[in-house]
Amino acid sequence: MQKNILSQFIARHVREYSSIYLFIMVLFLMGVIFGAIIVNSLSLSQKGDLFFYLNQFFDQVAEGKVAQSDDLFRLSFWHNAKYLGLIWILGISIIGLPIILILLFLKGIVVGFSVGFLVHQMGWNGFLLAFVAVLPQNLFMIPLFIYMSAISVGLSLLIIRKIFMKKTFTFPIMPVMMRYLIAFILVIAFVGAAAGLEAYLSPYMMKSVLQSTAS
Repeated sequence: MQKNILSQFIARHVREYSSIYLFIMVLFLMGVIFGAIIVNSLSLSQKGDLFFYLNQFFDQVAEGKVAQSDDLFRLSFWHNAKYLGLIWILGISIIGLPIILILLFLKGIVVGFSVGFLVHQMGWNGFLLAFVAVLPQNLFMIPLFIYMSAISVGLSLLIIRKIFMKKTFTFPIMPVMMRYLIAFILVIAFVGAAAGLEAYLSPYMMKSVLQSTAS
């Protein structure tokens, strides 16, 4: 019974937000592509400097000299929680709509640049490193960013409609805000899972890949 209610809720949510989700996903994909293009626009000296620092980091990972997993977990969790929290807050304001879209686009650029630079500089080994260092946590984080951005954009549009169509458009503000708050709490719980993957699983997988490519 509860499973049917949940599936109906998800289906209704997707129908209501389908156009917003489509726009959000296209925007994020554009950010990923733009991030990959930026890699090719870097000069040889810039690529060399970045690759030098990247190699230093990989050497530390291979030797097990990276920060403690608990510290990595806290850094990852608070970074993503603050980023998503900012998107959540912007959804309540009418001026936050374009900023939400910019933040999502920037997130796409970061992902695209990270993967693109590794593959561009290291070929197949870079692809493997991107697979173990970038993919695990982003399997959680990318859907969370898309979901949080979509509902924030949806709420911002509702508020804008209420302001400019006072007499013809109304919506129950308190139930909507409660659902919005609950959605944010659930998102933060999943951020903890993503931070756990990044802190406890990714370094181990990176170390295994680096040792196998070195041998």
